[in-house]
Amino acid sequence: MRFAWRVIAAVTLMMGAALVLLMNFDSVSAQMPGFSKNQELPLPDLAPVGGPSGPVAFVVRGLEPSVRTDSQGTVYVSSIRGVPGGTDLHRWYQAVDGPPNADGTLPFKYEGQPDNCGILTNGCANNVGNTTNPGVAPGGGDVDIAVNTPAPGTNVPNLGVVSLSLAPGVTAAHSTNRGDSFTTPNVVAAFIPGDDRQWIDGIGSNLIYQNYHDVATFNIEVQRSNDGGQTYVNGFGEAIDAQTFPKAGNVTLTSTANVAGRIQVDRSSCSTRGSLYQIFVAPDSVSENTGGMPMRSVYVGVSNDVNNGQRVFTFTDHKVYTSPAASLGTANGTDNIFPAMAVDNLGYLYAVWSDNSNIFLSSSGDQGKTWSAPVPVNQAPTTGNANVLPWVAADANGHVVVVWMGDDMAGNSNDRATLEPGHPAKQGAACNSGSTCMQGWAQWNVYMAESLNGHSSTPTFTQSQTSDHVIHRGTVSTGGLGGGADRSLADLFQVSLDPQHRANMAFSDDHKVHSLCSQLGSGQCGPDDPQTTRLIRANFTRQLQANANIVKSGTCAAASQFESGEQEAGEGETQNSDGSKNDFSFVTYSNPRNGVLQYDDSSANLHLRSSNGIASLSFSGSCGTSAGQAKINGKSGYTFTAVACDNGSTSLDTFAITVSGPKGFTYNKTGNLSSGFVHLTP
Repeated sequence: MRFAWRVIAAVTLMMGAALVLLMNFDSVSAQMPGFSKNQELPLPDLAPVGGPSGPVAFVVRGLEPSVRTDSQGTVYVSSIRGVPGGTDLHRWYQAVDGPPNADGTLPFKYEGQPDNCGILTNGCANNVGNTTNPGVAPGGGDVDIAVNTPAPGTNVPNLGVVSLSLAPGVTAAHSTNRGDSFTTPNVVAAFIPGDDRQWIDGIGSNLIYQNYHDVATFNIEVQRSNDGGQTYVNGFGEAIDAQTFPKAGNVTLTSTANVAGRIQVDRSSCSTRGSLYQIFVAPDSVSENTGGMPMRSVYVGVSNDVNNGQRVFTFTDHKVYTSPAASLGTANGTDNIFPAMAVDNLGYLYAVWSDNSNIFLSSSGDQGKTWSAPVPVNQAPTTGNANVLPWVAADANGHVVVVWMGDDMAGNSNDRATLEPGHPAKQGAACNSGSTCMQGWAQWNVYMAESLNGHSSTPTFTQSQTSDHVIHRGTVSTGGLGGGADRSLADLFQVSLDPQHRANMAFSDDHKVHSLCSQLGSGQCGPDDPQTTRLIRANFTRQLQANANIVKSGTCAAASQFESGEQEAGEGETQNSDGSKNDFSFVTYSNPRNGVLQYDDSSANLHLRSSNGIASLSFSGSCGTSAGQAKINGKSGYTFTAVACDNGSTSLDTFAITVSGPKGFTYNKTGNLSSGFVHLTP
């Protein structure tokens, strides 16, 4: 988190991106073949705080755009202003907003700030379309959106939105009328109060899964919402399993830990439907992790017991690829924000990542158990240059599109000496008015590669430049809040596919000088001056016609089973001897040892979660006993022992739990099930 203030005319405050706005310049636009003209999604220059004109205001930016297209062709683009500026949403729904313009651009409707709706704007009606919303909102640090299938009765797909707030925490809301109004934001949408970088994906008419980092352990928390993304209390698991966590978790003060991408739900009609996939990059071994070495391995956590309907689910992790010694993947790591993945309509998986120079793709046809040898996606003229910020989408049989930012120079995207020669910061002097300090700097564009055989062992790609102007010059940071490279465009942009298999993409752009540059930052306005304040906006472009050779049918990917041997499962409510009632849900496996437990005693304000902390599982007669580590109310340091007995009927089944923790804390309850089940497989 970083803060910068200028009270004379404006206030800027940002989580997830640096505040010193660098670089802009004049450019010539030309429509790229096969794509619509790049269109800037409009936002106000400033968001006043304390009245219509201030006395101060946040500088409004359109950063890290997320884009989704629902099954009816509605396109949504969200972007962030930075905490506490909130998020913004633009929508195009042809039936209401009109057909595409003559040049192929879309007449987007500005839908206001979903995470501000009903809190500071006196309801959604004063939020939608209002470009003078107050400059304070619960969220704005990161944003992601998800779309569901049409709801029964209304035929309108649900739209879920989450943003990262200052706490940090996750703010969630959803819309059932295509973004025209949102529910009052839920500012406690994460179990763990200390969290980072949330993502969401949906399935069915109202199920949405959310993943985020627990900043203490850096495991990847996953929660399920059954109400379209208003609350996330209906399911729980952690994506880094017990075997992988020592390599990828925050286990010591020097740990490298991991970088997580967006969770993906299998929405195919195959037997794998509903399975969850979580991509992340991390070191390859415990010693590399504890030694602070680069994240040279790519992993995917898979949950296919999520379909059993329980409130808890487990993940089993599989390695996609490890960059060999002396490769760019080892030198630069694979954590060049962000790894990404997609699932096509037949259940095939696609993982993409960057080693800062190459964009790689690997595929799996067995739910992530095995992966194809990675292939480079980017081609000339990007070969050998810096290529970062990849994203991927897939739909039909092997139809995959990958997007990224690429420059015109060799060198690491974070290297200012190479990509920003003569930067005045290096010379210890300001850039003089009218000078050409940015001449010779790296120039960046947006690229897309499309494949029609993405799950082949040797997929082929057609590459296109989709930005019709240079969108940025200089460096691009891939280190998040760390490092000294330019973060003017923040950390990501996205692509989605519409029902006609055409790509829609949104990306941040800072090529224009801000109209208020004389009042902001350095006050300098030279188009070739690195100290000039830039206008940062989300831009949108779309593929005008789908490839006629896309294959729309085929054989489903193989379903896999990841656990075997002894196991236990249970869920329900207990009627305890002291008259209280408690809820529980658990799944535990012996091979590999894996498990998750959720236990709630609302009367005692005790909420226990244990995932990948199961230390033992044993059976005696009709009872199974598991033990391990747990968190209570989001805090670590507790141990538990749970005994579940399957006595032949719900009323005879029992569940008992004993917990101990810091400062002599103890807790124990035993009760018969009043609803639910216990099932053991010794």
